[in-house]
Amino acid sequence: MLTIDKIRINLAQSSHEPAVFEASHRQAAVAMILAPGHNDLDVCFIQPAERDGDPWSGQVAFPGGRADPSDVTANAVAERETMEEIGLPLHSRQLLGPLPVRDIQREHLKILSPFVYYVGAGSQRIATVYEKNEVASVFWVPLHHLFDQAAATELEYPMGGTATQFPGIRYGEHVIWGLTLRVLESFAEIMQRKLAARN
Repeated sequence: MLTIDKIRINLAQSSHEPAVFEASHRQAAVAMILAPGHNDLDVCFIQPAERDGDPWSGQVAFPGGRADPSDVTANAVAERETMEEIGLPLHSRQLLGPLPVRDIQREHLKILSPFVYYVGAGSQRIATVYEKNEVASVFWVPLHHLFDQAAATELEYPMGGTATQFPGIRYGEHVIWGLTLRVLESFAEIMQRKLAARN
């Protein structure tokens, strides 16, 4: 079982270059939030609201969003957006460390900076939907579930007019895939574990 101490040590020993931060909508940041669960750590996810004309909306994600001129660091973006979306306050003292930056090209977005946080017990009850136009629901997944091979699945998604199969992790009615899964792959590699969706 992964412990907070183990996660903190592995993140500290991981070497990856942070992005040069600019308070620009071309940069975004997300928070992978860990909290005590029943027998394990839990991970926070959101189900974004679906929007007409946006093929990426509705996909399971971490709380977070784009930078704006008021942000001074990338992790400040993740903290502000998490508060705005689900009402969960994050502080720099809860930051365990960064995950590798993702270079992406989506809707003029260029760089995604993921960060791992640890919050106290009861955070599951605090987190709720604040931005109803952006977030449909908040849910927590036991960390060990992400490494359970029985949870591995595939999701069919149209790409260029062709139905394409993508790996994913199923949790109830939700499927974690795409960019969020790639962030989790970085986390799993640093933790020297194998994600459920990896064959």
